[in-house]
Order: sequence, then C-alpha cells, then structure tokens
Amino acid sequence: MSFPRYPAYKDSGIPWVELIPSSWNVLPLCAVAKECDEPNHGMQENNLLSLSYGRIVQKDINSNDGLLPESFETYQIVQPNDIVLRLTDLQNDQRSLRSALVEQTGIITSAYLAVRPQEVAPRFLSHLLRAYDATKVFYSMGGGLRQSMKFADLKRLPVVLPPMEEQPLIATFLDHETAKIDALVAEQERLIELLKEKRQAVISHAVTKGLDPSAPMKDSGVEWLGEVPAHWGVVRLKHLVDESVAGPYGASLTKAMYSESGYRVYGQQQVIADDFSIGDYFISEEKYAEMRRYTVYEGDVLVSVMGTIGKVAVVTADAEPGIINPRLVRYRCNGLVKPRFLQRVLMCEKHQEHLSLESNGTTMEGLNMVTLGKVPVPTPPLNEQKQILSYLSERDSEFHPLIDEAAKAIELLQERRTTLISAAVTGQIDVRGWIPTETAH
Repeated sequence: MSFPRYPAYKDSGIPWVELIPSSWNVLPLCAVAKECDEPNHGMQENNLLSLSYGRIVQKDINSNDGLLPESFETYQIVQPNDIVLRLTDLQNDQRSLRSALVEQTGIITSAYLAVRPQEVAPRFLSHLLRAYDATKVFYSMGGGLRQSMKFADLKRLPVVLPPMEEQPLIATFLDHETAKIDALVAEQERLIELLKEKRQAVISHAVTKGLDPSAPMKDSGVEWLGEVPAHWGVVRLKHLVDESVAGPYGASLTKAMYSESGYRVYGQQQVIADDFSIGDYFISEEKYAEMRRYTVYEGDVLVSVMGTIGKVAVVTADAEPGIINPRLVRYRCNGLVKPRFLQRVLMCEKHQEHLSLESNGTTMEGLNMVTLGKVPVPTPPLNEQKQILSYLSERDSEFHPLIDEAAKAIELLQERRTTLISAAVTGQIDVRGWIPTETAH
C-alpha cells in the first residue's frame, strides 16, 4: 500500500520530524493537553488499571501484590480519552511501549503521567505520542538517576498538528490499518505457539514412549507418566547422578561480591536460554577458590530451582570456567543416562507439569533437591537414548526454521506498524483520500 505526499511542506523546526505539511501547525504539548491530577481520595474509584505493552488493561484490585486498600487512594483517577505515559527508568528499558489511550474510568498509579487532550483529537494525539515513543524521542529528554520525566519536563514538547478536521481521519486510518497488522501478528504468534506445542509433543512422546510404535509397553508405576516401553527402566533422578550440588545460599555469595571480570557466575539467564555465552556476572579468582565445589564442567546438567523453576541446560564444552548461583542445582550423570537425554526428559511437557505441581514457596515458586531427587526418569538403554537424541535433533532442524521465519515476520510487521504510524502523524503521507478496504469499490 502506498500513499501520496501532501502538495507542499515546510520546516517544522523539530529535529526528529523535519518537514511537515504546510497546512499543519506546531504547538507545545501544554497547549493541547493538561496534566491529570485527580487523586483517588476516599476510594472514589476501584477500577484498577495498568499500562501493559502499550495497552490499558484492567487488574483485580483484590490481587494487589501486597498493597493495602488505602494505598490506592494515592492513585490517580483517569477518564476515557486520557493518555497515560510511563516515563520512568528511561535508560533501563528502551523497548516497551510507554503510552496508551484510556478507554474507561479507573485508577492508575501516580508514578505514571496522565494527560487530558484539549483542542486535539485524543486518538490522534495518542498515535503521535506513540510515534514519539517508538522513535525514542523521550529517551534524550529525561533527567535524574531514574531518567524519569514529569509533566513539567514534557510540557514544552513540540506537537505537530494537522487541521482539526484531518485529525480524526488520520486516527481512524491508523486504527484500521494497525488493527489489520495486529491481526497478522496474532496469526504469526499463534503459528509459533502451535509449532512449539507440536515440537513439545514430539519430544514428550519420544522420551517417554520411544521411537518404535510396535514395542511392548508396561506400566511405569507413575500415574502421570503412564506406560513406557517394557525394556526401559524408570529410575529416580537421584540414582542417575554421581553428584548433586545446590548453589551457594545466604551470605556466601551476594551480588556485592561480583566483579567486572574473572570467573563466570551462571544462573537462570543461561539456563533458560540454554546459552552459556551470555551473561556478565563474575567473581574474582580468590572468591572462585572459595567456591570450587560449585564449579561447572562440560556435561553437567543444571536445573533452575527458584523463580522460573524446572528449566534445564547442559554445560557445553566452550562454556567459560565458573560456578552456579543460588537459583540452580548442578547434577553430574553417572553413566546410566546421557546428559542431553536427561535434559530432554525433564523439559518435556509431563515432567514440566509435575515439577510445577511439586514446586513450593510462599513468595516465589521453588524446588528443593529432595523433590528433584524423587523425579522418575524413563531410562532406555544408552544406544537407544542416542538414537532418540539424534531423531529429536533432526526434528528440531525442521521446527526451528519455521519458528524463526514466523518470528521474523512478526518483527517486520511491527516495523511496518511503527513506520506507518510515524508517517501518518507527521504528514509524511497524505491519507485524506483513504477509503477502508472493506468498503472500497
């Protein structure tokens, strides 16, 4: 889809916009919007709202993460067509969508800035501020340790304005076109989800039922595991390892002890990504000498036991020397099971569900070594484990390109969405002659 440009342009005086249509204007934000400043005294409103991924969503005020009811009296009341902006921690997060249009009366944390459009179409201003966000305009404007901004910092922000009669048309165009893009993104996300579900089903079947559909089966003795091939064993995890070590607890390893270089400290970041090349936590040689019992070696199986529990990775040959942190447990297999096979088993759907049910803890999910040690592991002969691993590697080579292709399509669609919004709200395209495709003849 291509659109014409306006007949004539002029310099906007705004570095990140440059030229705008000659019929457009430039005004400071304070001329077209005022700050919302209505505290929720006396709990006038209890419709709790939150800014999440560029949308205003409802939250259950009774699931308030420990906040007491009076805490919500410090929240601010917002009305439909207000615009909420999250302008905190600008230097730490340059990706999340920081603005959204309010569609219902409710309350939102006063840590966010809420503005009420005046003499401007709210949906147009919302799209414009989203374009400013996407092009990183806010990140060079913040100040202070948290790189945050208030209305006083933002009120002189130059706002480009088409004639009033054009604003609703541009907003409607963007609502329509971005909805189509969002639908395409949702299709690709669903495709990725289906591919991952299919891949997980292939893995689960291979590591619990084997590759030979004609093989005699037997009851595993574990209700949730069901039948396994008759010639397989079902062995508790603790009997498949020579050594198991939980990461250091308490004051023996804290972030204050980390250094800029030295020996790596491996944690959930590497295990979840199954990538030992990432991460930037280190300890000194002296500290490493104290913590040698937590050292990782090639072939060690690492399991996350706090926070995001049950994720598993196998230490690779090229992993730098280092130790595990308190969120991991390290297992060293005893020869009855290949490390990669154990990883596949523990990461399969049935075992992940079991680990989730077995997790405990009041403030976060957690697993202990006793629970992990009791986990039943289907154990084929070693040569069959090797065959299953080879088969799964081949299937991965089929699934991964399809998943990557869908992810790339999402990335391109999102780039298209950002470009389209920016072009429309700054007048780089003229949509005055646009007709919705559903009604075009």
